[in-house]
Amino acid sequence: MSPTYPLLDPLEALRPLVRDSWKRSFDALATTDGLEPPLIWESRELVEFRRDHPLSAIMPVINKLLIEPSHDTGLLVAVGDEHGRLLWVEGDSSARRHGENINFARGADWSETAVGTSAPGTALVLGKSVQIVGREHFNPAVHSWSCTAVPVHDPDSGSVLGIVDITGGAEAVGANTLSLVQATVAAAEAQLRIHRLERQMDAGKRQGKRSHGTSGASKPLYRDSLQILGRDQGLLHVAGQAVILSERHTEILAVLALHPDGLSADELTAKVYPDGTSLTSIRAEMVRLRKLLLSAAPSLVPESRPYRLPRPLVLDAEQVRNYLDRGAHRLALNMYRGEAMPRSLAPAVEGIRNRVAVQLREAILNDASPEVLLTYLQLSEATDDVEAWRTALRLLPPRSPKRAAVVAHLEDLET
Repeated sequence: MSPTYPLLDPLEALRPLVRDSWKRSFDALATTDGLEPPLIWESRELVEFRRDHPLSAIMPVINKLLIEPSHDTGLLVAVGDEHGRLLWVEGDSSARRHGENINFARGADWSETAVGTSAPGTALVLGKSVQIVGREHFNPAVHSWSCTAVPVHDPDSGSVLGIVDITGGAEAVGANTLSLVQATVAAAEAQLRIHRLERQMDAGKRQGKRSHGTSGASKPLYRDSLQILGRDQGLLHVAGQAVILSERHTEILAVLALHPDGLSADELTAKVYPDGTSLTSIRAEMVRLRKLLLSAAPSLVPESRPYRLPRPLVLDAEQVRNYLDRGAHRLALNMYRGEAMPRSLAPAVEGIRNRVAVQLREAILNDASPEVLLTYLQLSEATDDVEAWRTALRLLPPRSPKRAAVVAHLEDLET
């Protein structure tokens, strides 16, 4: 059955590019109401991530050509990573303050799956320049803004490394704005190529005649990741590309990501299939998965004997656990989009699902602030959690206006 979309008539009035984006947004978010871009990183984590990201090498070019001229213009200049998460937001000081009201700020997630149609997120989905004007934004809170975004491509592989965006009023989508941002990105990509060549030359000088082996290898330019939280079909980000996987292929990649040393066919079968399935099934699935990855993500094609991934793959579920281990409860909760593959019966995935859910619940109930706990209670898995709601009531100040809603919900649960 084909999906149906709310507000069909307004959708038909949109430009085809925008209409398609709204349909994807409804698939991911269901409604335009109450959207707030989640904050993925706080200051310390953001500084560390930016330092290691390849886009840091192009910031001098972006600063000279876009950021410095944007002061006192009412415009913002944003640079985001390949997932739509904003790493830098600079420009007019007044516009920055207004941008913070909609969380258009450093560390926030502006991907389509998080906030719907916007120039940064839609440009990344399409892999090309995009301008979004006012009410074309999926989120009503952004209707007074317009934006132009251009993807930044790796000069060697052609993969998408991130985006450069100009956001503001009507001037942000002016006749010359797109050309300006495209020219800036072209200059930035040229600078990235120069930076890479210089780095390779420096590494060659250090290695000298002993340059064979991996001791002098440079770090990868991006981290491959797999999103499984709140979804049954995984979203794979590899080399700047996004690939939607089948449920079975998601299960296999998630298991292999958790076992970097590899698994035998017997071990992988036991972790992926809930019953006594023959080895023929896992081998057939691996053939199909390899074929898919050869065309979509050749750098991640699994090896065999044992089955293992050739490079690290970051699971969003494990990132949540890492944040919890560090006491960053709000960041963990912002990244948590729901249970890991909620319909999967794969034993290993059920284990991931339970570990993350239990660790998140315990951390939130024992250590989190009342505001973070209230956010946790909005999750579907917390709706009937009487202990969690009682904890919120105990932590809220006596005069808090939020107590009434908590009391009412508890009464419904206990009657």
